Amino acid sequence: MNIPQTSFPRVVIIGGGFAGLALAKGLEKKDIQVVLIDKHNYHTFQPLLYQVATGGLEPDSIAFPIRKLFNNLKYYHFRLAEVTNINPDKKEVETTIGNLEYDHLVIATGSKTNFFGNKNIEKHAMEMKTIPQSLNIRSLVLENFEEALLTSDFEERKALMNFVIVGGGPTGVELAGALAEMKKGILPKDYPDLDIRQMQINIIQGSDRLLDAMSNQASKKAEDFLINLGVCVWKNLIVTNYDGETVTTTSDEKFNAATVIWAAGVEGQLINGLQAECIVERANRIKVDAYNKVVGYKNVYAIGDIAAMMSEENPRGHGMMAQPALQQGKLLAKNILAEMKGKPLKAFVYNDKGSMATIGRNKAVVDLPNWKFQGVFAWFVWMFVHLFSLIGFRNRAIVFLNWLYNYVRFDRETRLIIRPFKNKNSQSFK
Repeated sequence: MNIPQTSFPRVVIIGGGFAGLALAKGLEKKDIQVVLIDKHNYHTFQPLLYQVATGGLEPDSIAFPIRKLFNNLKYYHFRLAEVTNINPDKKEVETTIGNLEYDHLVIATGSKTNFFGNKNIEKHAMEMKTIPQSLNIRSLVLENFEEALLTSDFEERKALMNFVIVGGGPTGVELAGALAEMKKGILPKDYPDLDIRQMQINIIQGSDRLLDAMSNQASKKAEDFLINLGVCVWKNLIVTNYDGETVTTTSDEKFNAATVIWAAGVEGQLINGLQAECIVERANRIKVDAYNKVVGYKNVYAIGDIAAMMSEENPRGHGMMAQPALQQGKLLAKNILAEMKGKPLKAFVYNDKGSMATIGRNKAVVDLPNWKFQGVFAWFVWMFVHLFSLIGFRNRAIVFLNWLYNYVRFDRETRLIIRPFKNKNSQSFK
């Protein structure tokens, strides 16, 4: 791997997401060699993936080159590779470009879509956890309208213009709102020969309310916003199958749809090599103690989505969201430095700063610890928080200008089929 030998302790970080980068930043300018390994050479700001999928933003505006973060840092190294196995006995990781020894290993591999074992849904539904997947959705949506324009079969046209989003969390709600805004103000201009009123957007939630991790007030307001935008909200309904044409549910309700987007759950991205005893099977997460140490191992840590820090007060672990990942990464950097100096470690305590979701133009819901609000002000708060959470001035400037243009013109300029999805994968509705 061409990592230089050094007398400094080597910290190997697997994953360049929120947690991994927060840890790496916390170890800056210390007498430590930091090696970050990721299968992409960029960090993705995942909360805005849905805007790439619906043509609101270009992918490079929510991605940031990892190497740029390490410029001028003498003991920092990045390698583009995939870790295939961990060997704790040898204190070594095996990758697609070679093996590497470590003094401290941090697993920050994040999460992936959880299809709960349903292989048929996994084969035919779309997922949205990466930039390439978001671009696939963007292409599929636009290709479906191009096909709908050409077909003379009424039922086929309806299916091509029928969109089913499975999962009523922030991802599903924000995606449904963005599609509804496209239906309202953009698609009628792009496809004047189509009756866009036939387009149907369905969001299916297994529980009795949307955004069930937020307050009842936020859930109710988000549902009202979506219904007013023309979205069909289905609650207490579980999708059991999708064969590429028909969505089957736990009731008699069926949906003929060419596009199903799965946003119903995530699971950890595990790496081979850890004992089964330290894995939480239901979510493929790694059990860690209050200091993010992997249970049963020395000098091996897990942070972010992959880490399950369970307790009596929190039996399922912290939510698989950006804030716990950032906070765990920052604290682990301090704890690794403290451990090297023989000082006591500090247990992780999550500081819940609140949660939020946007449903579209001038529509958002925000839950802060002591204040809950919705509507236009919430929408501006959502934009401000997400804008300044982006890495890099260029990204912030591009996203701000895009949002400003979209708001003034009520338009989305990036409605481009750059990489055709159907032709590449032969997944046509026919």
